Amino acid sequence: MFEHLADVSLDTLRVFEAAARLRGFTAAALELGTTQPAVSQQVKRLEAQLGTRLFDRIYRGIELTEAGQLLFEHVSQAMYTLDDGIAQASGRHQRELLQVATDFAFAAFWLMPRLQRFHEAYPQVDVSLVTGERSQGMLRPDIDVAVLFGDGRFRQGESRWLFDEEVFPVCSPGLIGGKPLSAEALQRLPLLHLKGEQSSRWFDWAGVFHGLGVASPPPPGQLRFDNYTLLIQAAIAGQGVAIGWGHLVDSLVDQGLLCRPLQGSLRSARGYYAVLPPRKRRGALIERFVSWLEQERER
Repeated sequence: MFEHLADVSLDTLRVFEAAARLRGFTAAALELGTTQPAVSQQVKRLEAQLGTRLFDRIYRGIELTEAGQLLFEHVSQAMYTLDDGIAQASGRHQRELLQVATDFAFAAFWLMPRLQRFHEAYPQVDVSLVTGERSQGMLRPDIDVAVLFGDGRFRQGESRWLFDEEVFPVCSPGLIGGKPLSAEALQRLPLLHLKGEQSSRWFDWAGVFHGLGVASPPPPGQLRFDNYTLLIQAAIAGQGVAIGWGHLVDSLVDQGLLCRPLQGSLRSARGYYAVLPPRKRRGALIERFVSWLEQERER
């Protein structure tokens, strides 16, 4: 029984799981209290035992190979199950931990300001936030629920709609002196641009100008950000006009930190979805969290 585990130690699998989850040998070493060379050596030993490469070494770190991704999904789920079983058997499972993955913007602007209400409703549940910008890496086995931006068609898991993508220009009230703008007047103001992988998933200024009926292309813009949170901070500081996403910046507009210089908004077929990765236990807890997200949507 368990013949394939005969030559592989649990410690080696723990090292592999940490390196795969954190996408780095140094980060895994810090978490496990060991050294980067020791982690690298353990991974090399595991690759030799399995007769396959688990990681591709790239310029900026490591990436899982197809075999590595397959092994990671099984090992991570097994570690999660084993840890849960030990906690229950030892009587230390008094609190429940819910792993929630989402992008930086949703976490900062929508979820974090509301989490206190969830803790008040479910005081025995601790929420651990896992943030990033690459949605395909958020449906890993240790994640209980992910809140992802897209069209609702994700490769893994069941998706539940939360709200549609709705965008509109936003800026500091001081940037426009409290006066409303025309769509063409936007071209005379500095525009804050979102760059990188995530910008291809969301509205950009070209799409906004087209939707507003502005024939000329938007100016290139001197300020570009690969992080939406920083972009919004720049808008609050009066450095330019940003594309505001409904639900994410609504509270900032209500507080007067941002204003909407134009009336109206644009919508697309995309939006935010709660995604439940497959093969998850603790279904009742996950359902409670998703129901809470849906209730907060209506507040």
